[in-house]
Amino acid sequence: MQKNDHNQLSPPGLLSCRWHLLDLPWEDVLVPHILSCLPLQHVVRLRRVSKQFHGLVQVYLANCRTFNFSIGPSVPKEAFCEMLKDNKVLQNLSLQNCSDWVTDKELLPVVGQNPHLQRVDMSGCASLTRHSLVAVSLSCTHLQHLGLAHCEWVDCLSLRSLADHCGGLRSIDLTACRQLKDDAICYLAKKCSALKSLSLAVNANITDESVEEVAKNCRGLEQLDLTGCLRVRNQSIRTLAEYCPKLQSLRVNHCHNVTESSLDPLRKRDVTIDVEPPLPRALVLLQDMLGFAPFINLQI
Repeated sequence: MQKNDHNQLSPPGLLSCRWHLLDLPWEDVLVPHILSCLPLQHVVRLRRVSKQFHGLVQVYLANCRTFNFSIGPSVPKEAFCEMLKDNKVLQNLSLQNCSDWVTDKELLPVVGQNPHLQRVDMSGCASLTRHSLVAVSLSCTHLQHLGLAHCEWVDCLSLRSLADHCGGLRSIDLTACRQLKDDAICYLAKKCSALKSLSLAVNANITDESVEEVAKNCRGLEQLDLTGCLRVRNQSIRTLAEYCPKLQSLRVNHCHNVTESSLDPLRKRDVTIDVEPPLPRALVLLQDMLGFAPFINLQI
């Protein structure tokens, strides 16, 4: 009786109407407003639900502008290739969680069909070769940010190719790219004068020549990492202070030939430096004698 009463109160045809999530417009609603809010690994799992969901996810992947594989679990090779096979609109690509297996074979097709890439992070991808960097430089001429930390396959020729074709580069991380020497860094500085962030850390081949060339050509530089560059000296740091008024951060830890005489002018400009200034000698003596550093007004 209650069931019949309920049917009588319902508008005609209401109970026979069935709405499904997939009835919503895919490209106008589901892709930009629902799938884009989910973690990538969750979106990929939706492909297993049904053929329709598989089709929806493929539409999403083909229109995705950012693939950040540095977040979440490691991505299998087969999944990587499947996810990116139809995408031609990529702007940001991070491969850190693919570093154990990604090679030129997987990366080159992706780079070749995505000329709009602006940010690429290949940090730690030890199985790539110089061919990947050359491909990026030739295909992605609008590139602005590039991560190559711990990519020891980066050599002078591939970096020159990058400098020749990606003059709008804003940041590049060359940490532990140990094949690189002064000539390659100087060439990069001349061609990519818009650089704002540069890391040359952990490279014993880098000398004052590189730092001075960067300072004189990249006058909008804001961040420079020279950690562990043992051959860098005070002279180039003074040049940096003279030519780079926008510098905000300088890392010189383990640069044993860089002293406070060159760092002090930068400190006075509120540049963030990763080594502490030395204590005044009198305070050091008191600290040694007492075992702690008492507060002393040094301006008295």
